[in-house]
Amino acid sequence: MSKPDFYSLLGVDRSATADELKKAYRKLAMKWHPDKNPGDADAEKKFKEISEAYDVLKDEQSRAAYDQYGHAAFDGSMGGRPGGGFNGDFSSSMSDIFDDLFGEFTGGRRGQRSNGGRARGADLRYNMSITLEEAYEGKKAQIRVPSSVSCDTCAGSGATPGSKPINCNTCGGSGRVRAAQGFFSIERTCPSCHGRGQVIEDPCKSCHGQGRVQKERTLSVTIPQGVEEGTRIRLSGEGEAGMRGGPAGDLYIFLSVSPHKLFERDGTELFCSVPVSLTTAALGGEIEVPTLGGGKVKVKIPEGTQTGKQFRLRGKGMPGLHARRHGDLYIQIQVETPVGLTKKQKDLLKQFQEASSSDNSPESAGFFAKVKDFFNDAPE
Repeated sequence: MSKPDFYSLLGVDRSATADELKKAYRKLAMKWHPDKNPGDADAEKKFKEISEAYDVLKDEQSRAAYDQYGHAAFDGSMGGRPGGGFNGDFSSSMSDIFDDLFGEFTGGRRGQRSNGGRARGADLRYNMSITLEEAYEGKKAQIRVPSSVSCDTCAGSGATPGSKPINCNTCGGSGRVRAAQGFFSIERTCPSCHGRGQVIEDPCKSCHGQGRVQKERTLSVTIPQGVEEGTRIRLSGEGEAGMRGGPAGDLYIFLSVSPHKLFERDGTELFCSVPVSLTTAALGGEIEVPTLGGGKVKVKIPEGTQTGKQFRLRGKGMPGLHARRHGDLYIQIQVETPVGLTKKQKDLLKQFQEASSSDNSPESAGFFAKVKDFFNDAPE
């Protein structure tokens, strides 16, 4: 069966630019990568095909050879005859592609292929819920994090104490091997040490050669004042331990702020809905409202105050994250209609109604005047 065309595999034209090739490969590689399709042989085959296609087409010289001779330029059938159009040396950088695309999945970073397998540990995520009061004041918290830590028995080397890893005989410690393929010399990950450059002949009994063990740790975390929903706190080096003595990853704490029974928050501003009696709203008066800091503030209510009226209390809102100033607290009035009236109270309200005029309810009078005009202007 003939091999599929490399351009068709990537879904691009033969005139595609280097950027277009890279974008096409990234999209397909993310779709077909074995980590996203565990146990799927077809996906693994597809991934290998698109990786081979991109490995050839991303290099100008190998692409030129492919454009001129097709797959024959790489299968050895041309025998390197004189005038073949290309006789240079081409080295695949497949591992660089993997680092670029999938390093975030494994905690890997560039420059770690030949460091004795000391790969960086994975980052960890910890979700923490706090109250609005804790976000206002800040807090210190103790959290328990299950993760991998460096093995004490072998000091993270992965080898039994008294022994140490040795350079891989297959790759000589580089983690990479080369194989001739037609005109080209193809570089691949060493199959013996899996790119680590070293092998352990006598693995540590405690960690089985990994250099790390599972353990729950207790960490102290400082939550600063003013944090908001979704704030992320990074604890450098508190993630999983690296393989065989490699650097540890980071721990990221994601904060969620629980809803409050009195206050609603918008950035550094706080909002509080306060009910007041009908008589207080009509005659005026004074009310006490709570603040998130724990104190109380007196607010003067002018006579004739309507539902929805807001009063601004400067500096009584939330502190800004890493800032000295506080936001403001907005008190919104809700005029409460009296319920459960006695006969005497009802009689008094009827007397009040009889003695009232449109001047006492200007908004109602204005609204019904507009309603009357609406019906008078309506076509018959």
